[in-house]
Amino acid sequence: MHLAIILQLTGILLILFSFTFLSPVVVALIYEEATTTEFASAFLITALSGLALWIPFSQKSRELRGGDGFLVTALFYLGLGLFGAIPLYLNAESGLTFSDAAFESMSGLTTTGATVMVGLDALPKSILFYRQQLQWLGGIGIIVLAVAIFPLIGIGGMQLYQTESPGPNKENKLTPRITETARALWLIYVSLTIICALCYWYAGMDVFDAISHSFSTIAIGGFSTHDLSIGYFDNIYIEIVAMIFMTIAGVNFGLHFLVWKRKNLIHYFSDVETRSYLLFLAVGGLMVCGLLTLNSVASATPLRDGLFQTISIATTTGFTTQNFSEWPSGIPFLLLLAAFAGGCAGSTAGGVKIVRVLLIFLQGLREVKRLIHPKGVFPLKLGGAPVTGRISESVWSFISVYILIFLAMVLILLVISDLDFVTAFSAVGACLNNLGPGLGNVAMNYSGLDTKVKWLLMFAMMLGRLEIFTLLVLLTPSYWRR
Repeated sequence: MHLAIILQLTGILLILFSFTFLSPVVVALIYEEATTTEFASAFLITALSGLALWIPFSQKSRELRGGDGFLVTALFYLGLGLFGAIPLYLNAESGLTFSDAAFESMSGLTTTGATVMVGLDALPKSILFYRQQLQWLGGIGIIVLAVAIFPLIGIGGMQLYQTESPGPNKENKLTPRITETARALWLIYVSLTIICALCYWYAGMDVFDAISHSFSTIAIGGFSTHDLSIGYFDNIYIEIVAMIFMTIAGVNFGLHFLVWKRKNLIHYFSDVETRSYLLFLAVGGLMVCGLLTLNSVASATPLRDGLFQTISIATTTGFTTQNFSEWPSGIPFLLLLAAFAGGCAGSTAGGVKIVRVLLIFLQGLREVKRLIHPKGVFPLKLGGAPVTGRISESVWSFISVYILIFLAMVLILLVISDLDFVTAFSAVGACLNNLGPGLGNVAMNYSGLDTKVKWLLMFAMMLGRLEIFTLLVLLTPSYWRR
């Protein structure tokens, strides 16, 4: 391990992050709000802290070596969560303790969308914009942005890209150079954000809400500028725009790049994971709409509400138009379980990813065939391509560890707090899957939870965002003996 290089890179990343505090200052000036001091203070504290880490090691070699990217990624997310909390904590109108501010910041950066803030409609627009911006930066991964910038100052970033990017196969790059890969991802990401904002504005949102909600939609974050979320607008056209772009954001961004580069939409339908993802949303939507129709008391517009909430929860976005936790017939649990699958690998969605669920399903079918034909040879294939044993093993390992950690965290919550099982189960599930809204006492927000519970859930958010192993590897003694 090269601690000096790791601290140097962490310092540079903090310096880069400090500049994100300046855009809310512009919003504050536009709306004549007295929040510039909070953001200026956050900028100075973060920038100076970054310089303090960088300057002592600025002359050291800048080559990342095996495993260093894990620690840089973990330190960066932890640092951003804490430093990102500064303006929220300093703002008197937010009324947050530092633990609450850190929870809100970590929830934004990991695109979880779980909130402890209430009375959003009365808060300064600069604070609201800042929350949305946190999710937008966390969506594609600010580390990928750093990867695009690092080569300009002589720092390679392939390790950072592999530890940040989601999915079972992280070695694939869209372009021959990692810098070009990161830039390609951000080009698609920014383009979709702009188009989404324009569509929201055309559908009826004002400019501020359109930009703010485009941030959280493309990031699949779920933060809103209103307490009632998308339900505040009560506009079917806005809901349609949200459903379309939530679905798009749940698709592999590498596939978006391929379609853009080759100018051919057929690639979406030739990709087995995307087809499975769309089928998953369609079947889930039909089931929820059908159950709501059978229970007409639950919703006056079952098709509209059912489709929206299915897409929002299944993609782990977390926007709401109705309090779905009060729906009958087990619908809330059905939606929560759908979030465990999440979106496609390489997307901004949370969950275990559709490709892993699909591989587990295919491996299950293969085992059934082996029981019927013990001497048969049944190679595992995905979309006609053979799946290597290494990927198959990694999927099983990930799913196993994911379930064990989920169950362990639910048990810990039940032991250290007085939460009921439904609340504990859904809170851990919502945070580990980067979903946001849960059931029981966390259906609307997380403000009523104990401080120790919030810190545990923050850890769950990081585990989910970094796909578990990036953090777990740091807890093994062998990593520190390298």
